[in-house]
Amino acid sequence: MDIRAATPDDARRISALLRDLTGKYIAHEFSEEGAGRLLESMNEAAIKSYLESGYRYHLAEENGELAGVVAIRDNCHLYHLFVSERFQGRGLARRLWEVAKAVCLDAGNPGVFTVNSSRYAVGLYEKFGFVRQSEAVDISGVISIPMKLESAIRE
Repeated sequence: MDIRAATPDDARRISALLRDLTGKYIAHEFSEEGAGRLLESMNEAAIKSYLESGYRYHLAEENGELAGVVAIRDNCHLYHLFVSERFQGRGLARRLWEVAKAVCLDAGNPGVFTVNSSRYAVGLYEKFGFVRQSEAVDISGVISIPMKLESAIRE
């Protein structure tokens, strides 16, 4: 399994993975408007825009197949973390998180990270050390649980 930094040329593949998994595991919790808003924020043009504006994406690939994606915004906010169904249960989410976290720490992050988790992913983020900051928040039909990790270290 190779993990590398993404480029804008990867936007189509990233978008396809994110939208597929969001449709299956997350969007059903949202209003129709919220699901549409979230999926729109994951289209190819949006991903390309994020990459071009400084979001750091890393991809995990096996034999050319996209296995997973992690994205960080502002060197401290875990923006996306998705693993293809075929590769789930192998520790890949943790590997992607560790790569993204290390890049942020190297770039000056003092060890504090945030994430707006779906209900589906709360348990995973808790395993990484994130703590819920409040109950679920509904913003225009998009539901998330704000979480924070303090004192992150390299593993």
